[in-house]
Amino acid sequence: MPVVKAKERPFLCAKKVIAMNFDELYKKINPKLKGIARKRNGRCLFIDEDDLYQEMCIYLWDQYKGGMPADVNESYIAKGCEFHILNYIRKNRDNASFVSMEQPLNDSGDMPGDVIAAAAKPMDELLDKEIVMHEIRNNGFSKKEKAVFFLLIEGRTAREVGRRLNISHVMVLKYKKKLIRDMRKVTKPADSLLM
Repeated sequence: MPVVKAKERPFLCAKKVIAMNFDELYKKINPKLKGIARKRNGRCLFIDEDDLYQEMCIYLWDQYKGGMPADVNESYIAKGCEFHILNYIRKNRDNASFVSMEQPLNDSGDMPGDVIAAAAKPMDELLDKEIVMHEIRNNGFSKKEKAVFFLLIEGRTAREVGRRLNISHVMVLKYKKKLIRDMRKVTKPADSLLM
């Protein structure tokens, strides 16, 4: 019988043994991912902790949706996720461009300060909004009315607000109407905030 050297052995393919499914893996590794996101937050101006956490979850799904192999431990997977977001931050940081306030943005000579000022809301409109917010917070409105108001300001629909507060969308519309009526007594822009 001929002797087979180590380099000449045929490669045997074994099935990948799964130690745990993805749901179990995610539950176990989730606190580590949140800790990594918290630790790495602030390395890039426009990527926050939630973005980092979500990016690690996507990476985790891409790599281990079939489950965690038996020959890999959780620390290895967490480090892989961490290296992935470090690379993600590096790539996105390279794509960011900083603009000087003293240099024109384009050939026509538009300055960044002028463009920002043109897009900004007038000061009286901002002050009116602050007055309305102060009145809502501090002047005898019920907790439900305040909750409806702030959810509507976030841009939610009446049905979404109703579901969130466990009331009908008709009640939401009634609260909205009452808020507008009461706020008109204080200042005019109340209806523009809720429309």
